[in-house]
Amino acid sequence: MATMTMIQALRSAMDVMLERDPNVVIYGQDVGYFGGVFRCTEGLQQKYGKTRVFDAPISEGGIVGSAIGMAAYGLRPVVEVQFADYFYPASDQIVSEAARLRHRSAGDFSSPLVIRMPCGGGIYGGQTHSQSPEALFTHVCGLRTVMPSNPYDAKGLLIACIENDDPVIFLEPKRLYNGPFDGHHDKAVVPWSAHPASEVPEGHYTVPLESAAIVRPGADLTVLAYGTMVFVSEAAASETGVDAEIIDLRSLWPLDLDTIVRSVQKTGRCVIVHEATRTSGFGAELAALVQEHCFYQLEAPIERVTGWDTPYPHAQEWAYFPGPARVGAAMRRAMEP
Repeated sequence: MATMTMIQALRSAMDVMLERDPNVVIYGQDVGYFGGVFRCTEGLQQKYGKTRVFDAPISEGGIVGSAIGMAAYGLRPVVEVQFADYFYPASDQIVSEAARLRHRSAGDFSSPLVIRMPCGGGIYGGQTHSQSPEALFTHVCGLRTVMPSNPYDAKGLLIACIENDDPVIFLEPKRLYNGPFDGHHDKAVVPWSAHPASEVPEGHYTVPLESAAIVRPGADLTVLAYGTMVFVSEAAASETGVDAEIIDLRSLWPLDLDTIVRSVQKTGRCVIVHEATRTSGFGAELAALVQEHCFYQLEAPIERVTGWDTPYPHAQEWAYFPGPARVGAAMRRAMEP
């Protein structure tokens, strides 16, 4: 089986769906001729033509607004917002139109579109190229929010999202585009080819939405993570010697609550890790759900390891980024008697 980077896996997913479904169209800033700022759509315009894969003006509201109209008309647009930090001009279209269309039309119309957004830090992008806004989307009824952590999941989830009839926010941790990253920025870059999750089938397959994955079984405590933090949590467990069960949520909302509850009820301890700011972050919702469903099994307070409540700094990138040292410290606190 071929190995792929996450970039190649995402491109393969779009390639498969462009060939499989004539209603799929792909567009956004620089995604056509240029192949995207991260080259996720490279070669697709040449293969499928300018009516299927094309460039859009620098107008996120226009990109998403037109995609909603296309989706209501019967197409399945996959649009790219070049960085998740740029989605704000399109927020009214996403929240007031895409998320509400099925309900306000009493089911007469749906909005089967996917909005791809590179997210997260670790690339020295500063405060306007490093944001993780997933909690802003999980709060909105009618949206699905998905974030893969590896090439295999990235392709299978993206295909599942394109085939789904709901609007999907598809967040792509850009630090993972070319390899897994455990938070040790001073070490050599590890390529995806060295990781088993880089083995990606060439053709069509799906990873079920609303399904979490246990990437590391364990008995001491449960770690809830997604995106880059999956690999940071694995490094922290290895370095601390804590037998952590690490769950990659993958589908943030709707959520695979059953997998979370079974794990926490087994281990009795929970650490939640995400890169976004702490206050009102998605980890707060996860903590509330764990407390509601696992209260009598918890043997220690739930720990959260997150970004700080400040704009993402450029000069102090690694002080902000939740690295293995901070995650490991939370694991040790959770294990205290």
